[in-house]
Amino acid sequence: MKITLIKPSMGELATGYQIAKGSMEPLALAILAGLIGDTHKKVFYDDRLENIPFDEPTDAVCITVDSFSARRSYEIARIYRGNGVKVILGGVHVTLLPEEAMQYSDAIVVGDAEPVWKSLMTDLEKGKLKKIYQADFVAPQAGCFPDRSIFRGKKYLPVSMMQYSRGCKFKCTFCSVSKFFNHSYQTRKIDDVLYEIEKDQLKTILFVDDNMVTDKKGLKDFLRELKPLKVRWASQSSIDMVKDKELLRLMKDSGCIGNLIGFESINIHTLKWFKKAPNIKDFNQYKEVLEVLRDHGFLTWASFMIGNDFDTLDTIERTVEFAIKSKFTLAFFHVLMPYPGTEVFEQFRRENRLLFENQWWNHPDYRYNHAAFTPKLMTADDLTEATIKANEDFYSVASIAHRAMDTSTHLSNLVNMLIYARLNHMLKTTSV
Repeated sequence: MKITLIKPSMGELATGYQIAKGSMEPLALAILAGLIGDTHKKVFYDDRLENIPFDEPTDAVCITVDSFSARRSYEIARIYRGNGVKVILGGVHVTLLPEEAMQYSDAIVVGDAEPVWKSLMTDLEKGKLKKIYQADFVAPQAGCFPDRSIFRGKKYLPVSMMQYSRGCKFKCTFCSVSKFFNHSYQTRKIDDVLYEIEKDQLKTILFVDDNMVTDKKGLKDFLRELKPLKVRWASQSSIDMVKDKELLRLMKDSGCIGNLIGFESINIHTLKWFKKAPNIKDFNQYKEVLEVLRDHGFLTWASFMIGNDFDTLDTIERTVEFAIKSKFTLAFFHVLMPYPGTEVFEQFRRENRLLFENQWWNHPDYRYNHAAFTPKLMTADDLTEATIKANEDFYSVASIAHRAMDTSTHLSNLVNMLIYARLNHMLKTTSV
């Protein structure tokens, strides 16, 4: 059989607000390619970078779906099914809204693909696909290694996506990923992770873990083994890592260059509303947290959720000022999104505050990073404009110049200088 793997774009969702140039490898599809192995022929198309050849013969199409790409995913699925091709959908959005996804597919995968993939492929070969394959949350990539050969010839950023763990123990009200994993956390076998790095000769790695520092003891064991491989790496981490000095030392010694940290807000009331546990606990120590990160030379990519029930236009401006003053390497100001299945979504639906007929991900008028709900203290249009302005202000020439002047991080070595310059230039050109 021939299997076609597709990474969908956001399609028209991105119109009116440019997203960052430079796409990253879609690791989930390389994992599927690894599961398929050499038994069947496989091809991969990235809808963000190239045209999909819908007329090319294939036996089945596998699409990984998130909420932002759901509408485009369903459009792709309709075309293939119209050509008589079997369509299999999976991903976070499919797990959160399985009944919706089943309308556009011949089969869906709910949860992780690894436990059910062999059974699904057997059924596909026999022409007896089930409508739904329900998987339990298990150790990630058990017995499976990504087939990165599918990325050859694609113009991705020069960093390899990889995972050490899946899930997060926290219960943030806005987080669909935490909902997907039912607030659980699992890690891969250390030997498997090390083998993958050596096999694929990975040198610059972005661990796509939702919160890499969840199990600090286990992570320390991994980092001790990682150190001899002399890689550079970054990941997503919660700010409670700064309390463990041994962990920070091991992170630095094993090649960590920085972390994406969800600060979300500089308002304690917002953090409590979000149930952002580590930030609530350390809210009064933000300054000390940042100093600890600087002392270890870590670059910090900060993420903020804009438009919560305590936000005003003034608090958004102050959030940007905080980010510039803190000299973050990067900062991302996202409109708070009511992802399906989350507490925020359910609250806004109860309060009749959702826009786009309660399904922004499927609505033709929705645009990326625009408000999909009515905020409490401003209009939806005000929120959209304020978020766009926040990104423009943070990536202004004056801000980039000010933030660059940090000898502990951005000016500490040539590699950090190049990372800072390239990423800020890229994001500046897409925020104006």
